[in-house]
Amino acid sequence: MQAVGYNGTEFVNFEKPVTSPLGFDLLVEVRAISINPIDAKIKQTITAKPKTPVILGFDACGVVLAVGDKTTLFKVGDEVFYAGDMTRDGSNAEQQLVDERIVGVKPKSLDFSKAAALPLTSITAWESLFHRLKINSKDKDKTLLLIGAAGGVGSMAIQFAKRIVGMNVVATASRDESRVWCEKMGADTVIDHHNLSDQFKDNKLTAPDFILCMGDPDMYFETMAQIIAPQGSICLLANATRDYDINLLKAKSITLVWEMMFTRSMFQTKDMIKQHDILNEVSKLVDDQKIQTTLQDDISPINAQSVNQAHATIEKRKMIGKLVISN
Repeated sequence: MQAVGYNGTEFVNFEKPVTSPLGFDLLVEVRAISINPIDAKIKQTITAKPKTPVILGFDACGVVLAVGDKTTLFKVGDEVFYAGDMTRDGSNAEQQLVDERIVGVKPKSLDFSKAAALPLTSITAWESLFHRLKINSKDKDKTLLLIGAAGGVGSMAIQFAKRIVGMNVVATASRDESRVWCEKMGADTVIDHHNLSDQFKDNKLTAPDFILCMGDPDMYFETMAQIIAPQGSICLLANATRDYDINLLKAKSITLVWEMMFTRSMFQTKDMIKQHDILNEVSKLVDDQKIQTTLQDDISPINAQSVNQAHATIEKRKMIGKLVISN
């Protein structure tokens, strides 16, 4: 099969043998992929030239070509979408093996490109809000602050918090176009990334009960501890690069949690199938027109030139919504 791999300098096209699925694996014909910031971060860790180009990519949408002997959830011909597994070859290829327990049924109302924009960000936002911060229907009248909300995860977190729970959502965005996007997704209030404490005071905003920080936590840790409501909860996504004084969280009895979407697949946890369930729920919400795709840019075809172009765009760190490459 044709694949796109990173050779330590750039993405290149190369041929890779196709492997038949075993166990819980599906062999999927990839129709569309989405590029995420984590793709660029992983690429930057490949400093030496590998013997074989490394196939990156997580988000994918396609059609099941073959199934392993332990599969029960899908059959040949099913249209699926998923966010992949850090420990295996990625989605930048014509075909991909993926464990069915982290795969969902593609929304019927979306084409492959629009569906490919959803998996990684949907799972990350869902796990952050409902599994890590433990938000539920009883939190309808509470306030959620989303720091860095115009990207893929923030776009989904706004929709989940507003359209599923009905929370008061405060989002941060630094540019006019990103503010407009956050409002379109459903944010009640949009403020700038900077001087959050002053903006909460000036706009007479309610102290957030929950904070999901999608930006650099080093920039916001002290501020989050200052503005969050007593007994609130903070969830971080990005890596910390310095030590934090966690004593700042003690007086208010603040809960601090991390979210990493790949934990379940990386450690083969007993509840791996939760990601299958999440994606199926997202698919239903889309088909019921309760949430929408966050696709903003679609280029084609899936080849080295397109992947190089997509990475150049992502690395500018000004992306709103999601960027997809399709065939």
